Amino acid sequence: MDFDAIVVGSGITGGWAAKELTQAGLKVLMIERGRDIRHAQDYTTEMKAPWEMPFRGEGDADLFARDYPVQALNRHFTEFTQNHFVNDAQNPYAKGEDTAFTWFRSYQLGGRSLTWGRQCYRWSDYDFGANKRDGHGTDWPIRYADIAPWYDKVESFIGVSGAKEGLTQLPDGQFQPPMALNAVEQHVRKEILSRWPERCLTVGRTANMTEAKPDEGRAACQYRSICARGCSFGAYFSTQSSTLPAAQKTGRLTVITDAVVEALDYDPATRRITGVRYVDTKTKRRRTVTSRIVFLNAGAFNSVQILLNSTSAANPNGLANSSGVLGTHIMDHANTLSAVAIMPGFEGHTSFGNRPTGVVVARYRNMERMDGAGHTRGYSFQGGALQSTWTQGKRMAGIGEDYKATLQKPGPWRMVLVGFADCVPRATNRLTLDRSKTDANGLPLLKVDFAFGKEEHAALAQAKADAAEMLTAAGGKVIMGLDRPGPGGTAIHEMGGARMGADPATSVLNKWSQAHDVPNLFVTDGAQMSSSACQNPSLTYMALTARACDAAVRMLREGKI
Repeated sequence: MDFDAIVVGSGITGGWAAKELTQAGLKVLMIERGRDIRHAQDYTTEMKAPWEMPFRGEGDADLFARDYPVQALNRHFTEFTQNHFVNDAQNPYAKGEDTAFTWFRSYQLGGRSLTWGRQCYRWSDYDFGANKRDGHGTDWPIRYADIAPWYDKVESFIGVSGAKEGLTQLPDGQFQPPMALNAVEQHVRKEILSRWPERCLTVGRTANMTEAKPDEGRAACQYRSICARGCSFGAYFSTQSSTLPAAQKTGRLTVITDAVVEALDYDPATRRITGVRYVDTKTKRRRTVTSRIVFLNAGAFNSVQILLNSTSAANPNGLANSSGVLGTHIMDHANTLSAVAIMPGFEGHTSFGNRPTGVVVARYRNMERMDGAGHTRGYSFQGGALQSTWTQGKRMAGIGEDYKATLQKPGPWRMVLVGFADCVPRATNRLTLDRSKTDANGLPLLKVDFAFGKEEHAALAQAKADAAEMLTAAGGKVIMGLDRPGPGGTAIHEMGGARMGADPATSVLNKWSQAHDVPNLFVTDGAQMSSSACQNPSLTYMALTARACDAAVRMLREGKI
């Protein structure tokens, strides 16, 4: 064997897999399809001012329309960050009829850990028990108690700031001190609690540190809120700032970049993976590397694509697919701008710095009793209060000295609540391969079939009404609200396709994120998810990865794989 373990992908979960496996004594190869990005040295736009950019930070509209029509829809995508997102023209994907799906991707060392929103929320048993409770999807083979210690481990290492609230549906974690709510948010929190004690608005729990970790070379957050450019301070969690240095420190990690994994080779006699085939994207040469175990962490859809493309006489429908559910039951949170309100009475207040997180209103529907109007799951809100800046001048009439003087002062306060609804797992939402079309590496295109259903639409309709009611009760003047979800992928929380379950006949992975059919294969990115909850899923991905690594090492030492 060339290695003890191969980790495919270097993003949030790939970095964790590399760290855990090397620290356990394994010789590990990490394969990344994108280019190398060195921490600090290669964050080329991090410290640039708008006037130092060719298009003042706004970007080349013609270039964006031609090469980045999907990525440009991401709120983190700007001229400053475009080099951290894929070129859509060079990385096509297919969509089924009537499918609207925006697939936001970052192919580079660190993956989307450089561009993610950093929101870190634990799931509860309301989430892990949802499928069993309402009959959608397949039951999770784990519950909160199984993953709680791994949440502790991940939060303590990456650095998560947040406030403890004692909520069963949003369990507290190992938090650094929270960032402060501004004056309007404090007021709205108080007013909501006074009328609806079960509804809690709190500051967003975020992987931006409020306390430094000097032993790891990581400083506290600088409140710049330009995280997607890369952070040389190491103040937010990324592979480069955190897990990769830890893995490299062991001396047992090898990293290959510019290498797209094509497929996994399988031996039907041993029921094991025998090799990982990849394409050097610079030379187009193909190579196979071997290891005792393989961790797929290429991103939910990419990991499924690799499994679907790993066909053989023994696995004509893809690897680890005896159940026939590989590629099915994909999900993404249904989200929309539920309410925007003008908040009068706070003209004497302002804020300083750019806090890199907002607020969250934890789920409060369909918990102890079913009180959802036409839906059985939950929804939460994210958002925050903000003041207009000088950019409001783009929409104001005026000219001259008085006009400029007006724009030098903060504008009115607004409060925004964006609803995030649980996405019910459905077999019709699925990934397949379009073998009639290939990409630049000769690989078949991934095809996405996806649509939200009546449950998600009902949830967002109720979320719109609730958001307006809460902001009005807090003295706000609601000026707009929506109840229709954005296209699939808008939440950037795509997951599922290789779901976890107790029954090999209805799931791809067992409770250890290990393939039922292939004992030396683990899939620990978003592909493993059996339901979506309504919280951001990245913290759960990382905790499940750390847990799976511990199990894999134990199985190796016991001779089980």
